[in-house]
Amino acid sequence: MATRAPLSRRSFLRGVGLSGAAIHVGLPTFEAMLNPNGTAYAARAGVAADPIETRFVYWFNGNGIIEKYWIPREDGADYAMTPCLQPLSRFRQDIHVISGVDNPAARLPGPGNGHHNSMSGLVSGEMFSGRGAGGPSIDQVIAGEIGTESRFRSLQIGVCQESFGESIQRNMSWAGRDRPLPPEMLPHRLFDRLFGSREPYWIERKKSILDAVSDEARSLKSALGYGDQQRLDEYLTSVRSLERSVASLPPEYSSVVEQPPEGGDLKDWPRIAKLQTDLLVHALASRQTRVASYMLTKCQGLSRFPWLGYTYERHHEYTHGRVESPEGQRIMRDICRWHVEEFAYFLARLESIPEGDGTLLDHTCALLVHEHAEANSHKNAGLAMILAGHAGNMKTGIHTRMTGTVGDLYLTLAEEVVGARIGNFPTGEQKLSEMV
Repeated sequence: MATRAPLSRRSFLRGVGLSGAAIHVGLPTFEAMLNPNGTAYAARAGVAADPIETRFVYWFNGNGIIEKYWIPREDGADYAMTPCLQPLSRFRQDIHVISGVDNPAARLPGPGNGHHNSMSGLVSGEMFSGRGAGGPSIDQVIAGEIGTESRFRSLQIGVCQESFGESIQRNMSWAGRDRPLPPEMLPHRLFDRLFGSREPYWIERKKSILDAVSDEARSLKSALGYGDQQRLDEYLTSVRSLERSVASLPPEYSSVVEQPPEGGDLKDWPRIAKLQTDLLVHALASRQTRVASYMLTKCQGLSRFPWLGYTYERHHEYTHGRVESPEGQRIMRDICRWHVEEFAYFLARLESIPEGDGTLLDHTCALLVHEHAEANSHKNAGLAMILAGHAGNMKTGIHTRMTGTVGDLYLTLAEEVVGARIGNFPTGEQKLSEMV
């Protein structure tokens, strides 16, 4: 390595904006941070070598699925990709399709409708309190074990801005009983949080936040080897491109809306989704966090889908009534397929980031969930999920019908895949050998 000493994996480019605000630009993994094999961080004086850390991403899509278009008929490695899963075809060896997971807490007697109960049971393993989740969500339990040394203990990210419903419908991350951690749904604010800038000059595209760290960037580049120099240039170019994309959003994308009026929905949620995904990947690649939740659509969400040609009704309405017809089932199929397309985009971004002797995807465990299985019947038994990544010897390339609970699955993921020794989780009684 060309650097005189190993580069700290917690390095940032730091600067000061025009108003005096601190600017932080996190850095990706460079060869200069790693041992000669690229399999672990290099040892430094007084600090032992550490393996490259795993990340956990909890990804949510609302309102459930159409099972016949989602769940493969075949078990094992030779399953056929269903219409909803087709966008993940190129990632076949990177995913584990799961069906049959039970959510017993959703069936406990208590307040709330089927969505309230299902969402609370899904994220926390506890029954709905009447106000919110009955306990901490799995992402926060994991963050408590592995997130304490990161700049951000965890990140909560959202996409669809409509804030219909109660707290349990708008939030998927919970610090504890009735203690929501709202997702950041505005790319402007998420960008500000990650880079530390709250000044208008970069939004107005007069200057870049990279101007504030240009001296540090030049100094770092001169100390890096050729490969790392290229990596730094590519990374800063990607940051600038992301900055421009966020800055070019229309004014109406800079505030959260309530339940949209008729015809008032924003027309391109996929644009927001990809920006939020790019920001999440930046945070993971620069090790600013190891844990994140991503709420693409809301629980019992009311979004329309003009980019799919479906504007007659809202998402939740499509899951009832019309879903009984062949046309309604095809509409739900297409909505669910879009959900999976956005998840596939996330996996592609992870795969594009070199990290050590592999990619960021190799060090990530991502879990896609819904609050229901069949949406129309509010089904809580037989949930369908998708695991992705290669953290912790996680099994991939297969479809498995499981008989465990959400608690069993989360306990297995936390302890055997992510490396978070959580000890227990509500409704969890056993670890699932089918996963590792």
